[in-house]
Amino acid sequence: MVPDVRRHSPAAERNRAPILAELQRVLPASGLLLEVSSGSGQHAAFCSAGLPGWQWLPSEFEAASLASISAWCEALPQVRPAIVLDVLQPHWPGVPDQVDAMFCANLIHISPWACCAGLMQGAARHLSPAGMLVMYGPYLEDDVPTSPGNRAFDADLRQRDPAWGLRRREAVEEEATREGLRLLERVAMPANNLLLVWGRSTTASPRPVDPCANA
Repeated sequence: MVPDVRRHSPAAERNRAPILAELQRVLPASGLLLEVSSGSGQHAAFCSAGLPGWQWLPSEFEAASLASISAWCEALPQVRPAIVLDVLQPHWPGVPDQVDAMFCANLIHISPWACCAGLMQGAARHLSPAGMLVMYGPYLEDDVPTSPGNRAFDADLRQRDPAWGLRRREAVEEEATREGLRLLERVAMPANNLLLVWGRSTTASPRPVDPCANA
């Protein structure tokens, strides 16, 4: 019997449906999406199935994760073979010159802060003129009280690695601005997470962003 190499993330199982609903809302009908930090591959499998007009390119920093991603997505022709991707590198081998969207969940709080800058730089290099970067995860915000759960999560992350921790949305926005990106939408998600949508500064005017909207 062939062993099942699929990894299982309880968090990905919980948040995949709300994430897909937002991707279906904000993305156009078709295009090519690069997923940065695909983890187990559960998001790639579930969300790509709900976005039939999109080609999905998964990626992961750890080559050992590619087998799990491939196993989750092996029956989905719209999902391209997963690639190894280090956001800190100035060039991203295997990534097309232009993609129509990028999706990144739960990366920047479990990696050094430099990975946030690397992600924004990569988005600036590879997004099409009307392309969007969609980020999901927990954040700190200057004018929004931090939930007890997120405070505890932040403390746990920093204890595990001093370079980790929840990031201030405003600091992430500063990195985006340096690369010519701006925040188009802030969407409150279940379990005190946010979904942030970024686009090029030259694109159409963003929808109003209220730090307390949908909270």
